[in-house]
Amino acid sequence: MSSDDELAEQLRDGDEKALRTAYERHGGAVLHLAQRLLGNRADAEDVTQLTFVAAWKGRDGYDPGRGTMLSWLLGIARRKVVDRLRSAARDDRVAESVRAQLAPPDGRETPERVVDRLLIADELSRLPEEQRRTLELAFFDDLTHPQIAAVTGLPLGTVKSHIRRGMANLRRRWEVDGAASGSRSAGSTRAL
Repeated sequence: MSSDDELAEQLRDGDEKALRTAYERHGGAVLHLAQRLLGNRADAEDVTQLTFVAAWKGRDGYDPGRGTMLSWLLGIARRKVVDRLRSAARDDRVAESVRAQLAPPDGRETPERVVDRLLIADELSRLPEEQRRTLELAFFDDLTHPQIAAVTGLPLGTVKSHIRRGMANLRRRWEVDGAASGSRSAGSTRAL
């Protein structure tokens, strides 16, 4: 059995067997940390996989002189856990924002409001991921285009294009699916 230093050298050389060995040796500890921090086995398994993918991609960045392979992997896992928690918190904020924006002021839910909410959610889910994500950040998180670019890592022009195309797709689908029926004004379609 090779030491972690030898394993690190093999990993840096691109030896896929070294990644497998690192997983067999340290995967349990990474999974344990992720599950302890997330409290959810499925999310912990995802984080463990993401950790080893990131370790493989960033294998040139591991320096045995700065710490053990386990500490390096646990550091990656902690960052992946934080990413997962931030993503979940962002999803919760979006959901809460949708509920708050779509709830009638008097607290009563009419069948028409429920249908509208379901239609909007369904139409958003049909958009390509990048378009949906930028629209959610723009309208539910109330972020500016530069802020969306910073959050997503996309160029500003791409963010603007995704929002423009997403809005056009929503508008087109809204009209084609008959959602813009006679009971809705033309202004409500333009509001999309």
